[in-house]
Order: sequence, then structure tokens, then C-alpha cells
Amino acid sequence: MPLSPLSLEQQNAALREEIRQLRAGQLVAQQASSGEEELRQARFQTIFDNSPFGQKIITSDLIIRQANRAVLEMLGCVSLHDVVGHQIMEFAHPDHRDDWRFWQERLWKHKLPSFTHETCLVRPDGTGFWCQVTSFRFFDGDQELGYTQLEDISDRKAMELRLKRLYDAQETILHLVAHDLKAPIGHIQLLADLLQDQLPTDEPAADTARYLALIRQACADATHLLHNVLVLGALDGTRLAKRPHNLGPWLTQRLAPHQLVAHKKGLALTLDVPEQPVQANLNAESFGRVVDNLVSNALKFTPAGGQVRVAVQHTGERVQLTVSDTGIGIPEALQPDLFEKFSPSARAGVGGEAGTGLGLFITRQIVQQHHGKLWVESQEGVGSCFFVELP
Repeated sequence: MPLSPLSLEQQNAALREEIRQLRAGQLVAQQASSGEEELRQARFQTIFDNSPFGQKIITSDLIIRQANRAVLEMLGCVSLHDVVGHQIMEFAHPDHRDDWRFWQERLWKHKLPSFTHETCLVRPDGTGFWCQVTSFRFFDGDQELGYTQLEDISDRKAMELRLKRLYDAQETILHLVAHDLKAPIGHIQLLADLLQDQLPTDEPAADTARYLALIRQACADATHLLHNVLVLGALDGTRLAKRPHNLGPWLTQRLAPHQLVAHKKGLALTLDVPEQPVQANLNAESFGRVVDNLVSNALKFTPAGGQVRVAVQHTGERVQLTVSDTGIGIPEALQPDLFEKFSPSARAGVGGEAGTGLGLFITRQIVQQHHGKLWVESQEGVGSCFFVELP
């Protein structure tokens, strides 16, 4: 027997029940969502309040909207009312307020995602402390806010200051000793030269001449070492003033003294530059030491009859300087430490010339100050090629 169709009243009742169930389901979902949101907020608040770092939320005009207990302790405040509602500028050291304005513009106007910098804050009692500030933007509903973390770094700053004072004192002493030693060594060398000129030419004076030659060489080695020590001290923390140079004429002039040394040693020293000018942005005095050190080393480790070649060329958007030789080469075992300070790779030249262990270290430091790269390719018994790449 066929089922009779539902009446209109029964259909309406069924629809009302379906709507009621849907609404009940939505309510349960909303309650569950609300519960999850409250749980998330509770987690955030727990982390925010109990963090050992200072945590605060700020508006785009640097008004502190929320802060944790660590912020109060850092600023020497008792109540949140002493901090919340106040602008960060009220706690900024006068010498650092421009930094806050700079980062405010970068963060909010230029939409920088985040920043980290070190600054000094001042407590209401006038005492100051150093802190590291890390801030990033986030959205809270339709409002964009900043989340900032403060870390007290006063102890680290104090240690840095003590180390700097110690370093400055040691550097001053080192420079005084090195500078004061140059004069007596120069006098010894001068006296040795005078004695050498006054020696008779007969055979019994041969030993005396040899001893004087050794004294003169020792003085030259000591002077070279003192020069490197003074240069090394001057490199630390120095900002170099650079300007464009045409490397062809500059290298021609720089290599002139080395040409005399090469001729005396029976070596050929050549310069290879392209017809088109090769420009590089460098400090001529400082970078000149790079050329001097590399060419002097090449001449020192190349036997008579060999060749030293200096070349410069463009490699893409960079400039490459090479100093190659046909010398004794560098054993593979010595190459990893070649550019280290007082490197164990330091060796005497083919003529017995002493090494200080500082030349290539200084060379690398200067190249790095020019934002360049330095490396070597060498084969023992064949020769070496040093590469300098500049932006």
C-alpha cells in the first residue's frame, strides 16, 4: 500500500527541526572555536607574562600598549601604569632617540618586516642600561601593531668595553715598542754599512765582510717584521677611504721598485693589462701593500732565470688581479694555513730570505677590507698563482 504524502504542516515541522539541528551544530562549533581561541590567548599570555625577556606590544606611534613584568624590572618601574600608555621615547637615551625614529619609519612606513638593534634606555631614576631590541609587525584584527622583545646586554657591553680598553692598551704598547725599535736597528744597519765600506780588499777581511753582510740582513729582516707589526695594528677597525683607479698605470708605477729587485735576482717581471682601462675602487696606499706582498713573495720563491707575471682583467662585473711565478711552488700540506697569522707555512726564500708569517695574513685582511676575495693555486716545483678578485 503506497505511503501517503506528508502534509504541509508535517513538512514545515521537519524543516524547523532541521534548522534547529543546524543552529545547534553551529553553536557547538562556535563554542569550540571560542574555546580554542581562549586557550590560544591564555597560552600567549602565559608566555608573554613569564618570559625572562622584556616583552611589549606597541602601536605605530611607539605607544606601549602592553608590557610584561620583565619590562618593569628593566625600567625600574613598579606598576604597569608607569609604562603602559607611555611612549618609548620617554625611556630612550637622548643620544639614541634618532635611532628609534629611524626604525619607526622603516618598520611602519617602509613596511620592514622586522629589525634588531642595540640601544640604551634610561630609567626614571636617571640610570641607563644597554639592551638589544627585536621588533616585528603583526595584525590584531584590523589593526597593525608591533611586538618588541628587550634583552638586557649591559654585562656584555661592559665586557666589550673592558676588552677594548685592554686591546687599546696592548696595541699602544706594541706600537711604541715597534716604533722605538726601528731607530736602534736603523743605526746598527748604518754602522754595518759604514764598516763594510771601510773594509780593505785583501783576503783576511773576507770573513769580516761576510759577518757584516749577515748583520745587515738581520737588520733588514727585523725592520720588515716591525713594519708588518705596525701595519697589522693599523688594519684593525680601520675604515678605508676608496676611490676609482685605472689599474694599468697604477700597477706600472707600483711595480717599478720590484723591477730593480727582479733584475738584480736575474728574474723577468712582466705586467699584462688589457688595452681598455680596468677601473677598481680601492685605497691606493693600503692595496699597494697587497701588490707589494704578492710580488715580493713571487720574487723571493722564484730561482734565477724564472719569471713573475702580474696581470689584471675584467671577469664579469668584477676585476681580477693575478700574480703568478715559475718558482718552487707551495706544498699542498702548507696551503690550508697559508693566509693565517704567524702561519706555520712561512718559509725562507730561495736566497735564504726570512719570512715573518704576517705578509699573506695582512694581504688577506686588506683584500677583505676591499670586499674582495683572495686565493692561491700552486703546484710544488712548478709555480704559484695568487688571485685577487675585487668588486
